[in-house]
Amino acid sequence: MKIDGTRRQDRATELVLSYYAAFNRGDWENMLALLTDDVVHDLNQGAREIGRDAFAAFLGRMNASYREQLRDIVVLVTQDGHHAAAEYVVHGEYHHTDEGLPAASGQTYMLPGGAFFDIRDDRIARVTNYYNLQDWIAQVGG
Repeated sequence: MKIDGTRRQDRATELVLSYYAAFNRGDWENMLALLTDDVVHDLNQGAREIGRDAFAAFLGRMNASYREQLRDIVVLVTQDGHHAAAEYVVHGEYHHTDEGLPAASGQTYMLPGGAFFDIRDDRIARVTNYYNLQDWIAQVGG
């Protein structure tokens, strides 16, 4: 049975929303399960990392310095279900200094962000994240 475009879009939308729901719960195991083994992760204004293990290490680094919730999530998906984009608002607390960034003292922040996804075999194969780093630095007092 051939899956029509609407069904592919719905499955991709559900995948991205499940990814963010797991993020908001701090459920790294289920979040990682939604990724391909060779997932490509383009860090905001940073390097490209490849693989689920690298992504898990990234989550560990983030968890050590930040508490974040993503709200007002909007997901757009191509008809074939292979590409998606998401826009959201990050509500966060910077609780431990992240290397190369201003000192942390529990500052809170709120800023828009976005991500682009490639989807393969009902899993996320690429995540490219973006937020305005200068806006974040201004909010945490850098």
